[in-house]
Amino acid sequence: MKYVYANLKRFDVRREEGGLNSMAAPAEWGRYIVSHIQEGLAPFVGKLETTVFFPESHIISAIETKKADGFPLHIGCQGVFRRDVEKGKNFGAFTTGRTAKSMMALGCDYTVIGHCEERADKREIMAAAGGCDETAISRLLNAEIRCAVDAGMTVLYAIGERAEEQDHWDEVIRRQLTVGLEGIDPAKLRIAYEPIWAIGPGRPVPGREDIRKVACLSKELFPQVPFIYGGGLKTDNAGMLASIEEVDGGLVGLTRFTGEIGFYPDGFIEIIRTYLG
Repeated sequence: MKYVYANLKRFDVRREEGGLNSMAAPAEWGRYIVSHIQEGLAPFVGKLETTVFFPESHIISAIETKKADGFPLHIGCQGVFRRDVEKGKNFGAFTTGRTAKSMMALGCDYTVIGHCEERADKREIMAAAGGCDETAISRLLNAEIRCAVDAGMTVLYAIGERAEEQDHWDEVIRRQLTVGLEGIDPAKLRIAYEPIWAIGPGRPVPGREDIRKVACLSKELFPQVPFIYGGGLKTDNAGMLASIEEVDGGLVGLTRFTGEIGFYPDGFIEIIRTYLG
């Protein structure tokens, strides 16, 4: 079975205000996206599992629009806090911290943890304190993953090396995997590879071998966990990714890269169609 995910950030803000939303009113955007994706996914029922990640402001409307169980669409959230409520102890005093149990209560059953933007944020906080410890970052992410899994969520765990880490990529990826996933039930995991050195205009485009070598390392350490290419599944690379035996799916960030760039449901469905052949 193939796994295709959509990380839909930056869409609550209208385009004229600097965001990427030009399809629907902000309050209706979640409903618009989910209804159109479900319609387009109908021919692929039984062929893939699709998870769409929404920011907080669209989670409720997206879940309200989602069809009953059995349809290949799940709603997730972008990260959870590293602690959670406990009976007889903390009842949820985590101001600004989105807990896994609170997201499950809303209807989310997936979350993405360790995205390069989340890692960069933790790195900036550590730098402000006068240093940085990459292993400590993975330990913090491990705490988040434990909370998500304990709450019943499936976790898409993102890994990836920066440009300055390419010459020892295997050390970086191995640390992120072993420390970040220590003690976690593999059945509740998906692993997504983001080649951070390739993100942004004018950057190199990862080739088949760039992706496969990381996929092989991931499968060596966690053979039962699906490996997702998180650097951006597009129509341009869908065929290549589908040809890599160790790659089980991809993550879509944008579907249009020229003109009014953004995420469009028809483009998402076309990417899936191309990927599945």
